[in-house]
Amino acid sequence: MIFLPDNHTYPNRAKIMQIRAFSAGDTDELAGLLEEMQDYYGVFCPPRDAIVAGILNRPLNTEIIVAGTSRVIGFAAFASIFPGPGLVPGLFLKELFVSASERGQEVGIKLMQRLAAIAVERKFGRVDWTAARTNQRLLKFYDDLGGERKETHIFYRLEGAKLNALAERS
Repeated sequence: MIFLPDNHTYPNRAKIMQIRAFSAGDTDELAGLLEEMQDYYGVFCPPRDAIVAGILNRPLNTEIIVAGTSRVIGFAAFASIFPGPGLVPGLFLKELFVSASERGQEVGIKLMQRLAAIAVERKFGRVDWTAARTNQRLLKFYDDLGGERKETHIFYRLEGAKLNALAERS
């Protein structure tokens, strides 16, 4: 795991919001957010013990920052990637999620600002991510941050039987 320097504290209405690296003490609250996220997307959610195991046993290059007040209210999960344009490393944002009760309070903006700062601190050249074409609110959020749409690229995924079939051909 790469160390994330500094905690960053921001006023959030009457609460103080802190953006910081995930710690093991955040596991149960992060698991709850992951359950909320799965429900939001309308997809399968494994049992809580499997979620906790996944958090604690995630791949070493996976990093998580959390937004917290008196509880964890949002997170960003990301990884360092290489190579990129100019053969410079970057970050790939896998997931950004804010609890429904905290949306509209700039939590997502603060998480993205911290992610950008991490990339700059590490002398990385970019942050990449994907977004659902059908989620206009999300697209506006990313557009407003200054993200540039890369319409020339297509997102691919191998999973399940197709992943296994390709692996068997090796």
